[in-house]
Amino acid sequence: MDAADNLVSIAERTKIYRDGDKITYEEGDQKFEVPFDSKVSMNFWGFDASVFGYIGKIFDTFLKEQGANPKAEFFIPIIGDKLIQEGKGNIKVIPTSAQWFGVTYKEDAPGVQASLNALIEKGEYPSSLWNK
Repeated sequence: MDAADNLVSIAERTKIYRDGDKITYEEGDQKFEVPFDSKVSMNFWGFDASVFGYIGKIFDTFLKEQGANPKAEFFIPIIGDKLIQEGKGNIKVIPTSAQWFGVTYKEDAPGVQASLNALIEKGEYPSSLWNK
């Protein structure tokens, strides 16, 4: 981020986990440590409608390069970084102190449920989002 809270760059990281007393991510066959004070995006992004033509072009390129790969993913941070690096737009960062927890794999479900239950117990999250 710059001094005006605009995003300067972003890198998508997958396979992130706690490894003892460290936060680690894997890329290829290597492991890298992530500082505890790192800024992270939890993919809560808002875009102006004017950007969707540009995103469509990036997606077309993605499909040509990765379309046959069933595991390929079109990550939102790639869009954000391209917008910034190509001078096509600015992205304002809105900080939060909220604790995050991952919901990627079915094995994450028990931990996520426990985290949600703790938030409900503290009154920070409603027990039901919708009333029937």
